[in-house]
Amino acid sequence: MPVAWLTSKEYAAERRRQIDPRRAGAFAAAPLPGLREGANTTHLTVMDRDGNVVAMTQTLQMLFGSKVTVPGTGMLLNNHMSLFDPRPGRPNSIAPGKRMLSSMSPTIVLKDGQPFFALGTPGGARIFPAVLQAIVNVIDHRMSLQEAVEAPRVWAQGGELEVEEAFSEETRAQLATLGHRVKVVNRVAGGMNGVLRDRVTGLLHGAACWRADGTPLGMSGGFTDRIAVPGVPTSTST
Repeated sequence: MPVAWLTSKEYAAERRRQIDPRRAGAFAAAPLPGLREGANTTHLTVMDRDGNVVAMTQTLQMLFGSKVTVPGTGMLLNNHMSLFDPRPGRPNSIAPGKRMLSSMSPTIVLKDGQPFFALGTPGGARIFPAVLQAIVNVIDHRMSLQEAVEAPRVWAQGGELEVEEAFSEETRAQLATLGHRVKVVNRVAGGMNGVLRDRVTGLLHGAACWRADGTPLGMSGGFTDRIAVPGVPTSTST
């Protein structure tokens, strides 16, 4: 329950603006906080010093997914089958052996056959353009990985062009003159994270953006030496 948000001055002002003293209004439930992260998709990116990489996006699609649990594991199965088109004869229609539509896009980028960086994000259908924009930011705009995942995003599918609030009024006006119906939103997709391997220094750079509560974390260590302790069997641990 987002108590801090519900009791904030900003939320009170938002609800106050909806009051028309000249006319009774229809009941409307409290909208979701603008920066609330969805609870159904999570992305994780891991890289080690040898260049082994895992980019993993896990999703249930909707609350509790299919509501079916794998016996003995406690793991819920997702309900991505709901994304099939129930009408026959279409590109996304149900068919034997066919995989359903999914917007998950965990991505590993190679350079000269070696891992360069990896990233991913939650965000439903907005994952595709969000990941693409981050890749372009690193490769073409020469941003650091942190700059790339935090940079303002755009999204278009249908009649409106969604742009994040960080885009200037001038940029929005220029987009509008091109014929776009510009809609300003708090965020496009979710909290992206990733890891980049510096090919010069060999250092690993982790990044996580402001759109969620993800955190970059570095861990080091290795095998300990065998230490003889009286009365304790010699062992090796990590």
